[in-house]
Amino acid sequence: MDLSGIAAAAKSAPPPPGASYVLEVDDSSFDSTIQLSVRHPVVVELYSPRANAQALSDDLASLANAAAGKYLLARVNVDTSPQIAGAFGVQAVPTVIGVVGGQLAPLFQGTRPRADVEAVIGQLLQAAAGAGVVGRAEPVSIDAEAGPDPRFAEADAALERGDFAVAVAEFDKILAQTPGDPEAKAGRAQASLLVRLGADDPSAVLARAAQAPTDIPAQLAAADVELASGNPAIAFDRLLGVIRVTSGPQREQVRVRLLELFETVGLTDPAVLKARRDLMSALF
Repeated sequence: MDLSGIAAAAKSAPPPPGASYVLEVDDSSFDSTIQLSVRHPVVVELYSPRANAQALSDDLASLANAAAGKYLLARVNVDTSPQIAGAFGVQAVPTVIGVVGGQLAPLFQGTRPRADVEAVIGQLLQAAAGAGVVGRAEPVSIDAEAGPDPRFAEADAALERGDFAVAVAEFDKILAQTPGDPEAKAGRAQASLLVRLGADDPSAVLARAAQAPTDIPAQLAAADVELASGNPAIAFDRLLGVIRVTSGPQREQVRVRLLELFETVGLTDPAVLKARRDLMSALF
């Protein structure tokens, strides 16, 4: 089994250094930008250079880039795009609006302290997660002069030399400092998969699972093999099938592993999006 693709994905978990998630939009690009909200939240800043609110704009941009793709910040200059402001019914600027799955969520009007802005956007992200809109935005631009993120240096080095368990521990250190960090979570999930795969013969793993359909560890191991073999949809369907016929701690164990496999593949992958919908049906 060729594991180089998984190892490479784990090493590339952090976003590109210097990535920006701030996009200036106008009448021609606004609709296509809002359509992205079906994959990840979009925060719209309606502003005017005449409003004397540059500090808020700077805070919004800084927070968006620090979130590293959890959402996209779309900035609209109402002086040059008055039709967009009219469509939103904006009476004054700055006005900040969230968009999740095409649905508008007014956030605030006027200037706010950075801490308040961060809290409001955090609430929007929680609501988006509850609705299953948890994809990651693509960078708008990348600063070619920015260096690599030093947080991931030890984890990347461990992956490079094949010390996957050490890589997991290094990702855990990052997550202890920044819980929920999407890059660290993805890197940890990929490194954990490499640890679990070990030296087992893939054919033997799949054979054991076929002979013991109610054996939870056997089914989990088989899903790992299927995902590593480039068949994520099959791996997801296997675990979804187990979830449908189990309950209590066993179901929770499989659910948690399935979510980890989602992180391994990437939350915006079409197979993950479908499996996430199927998971909701299986649970409820």
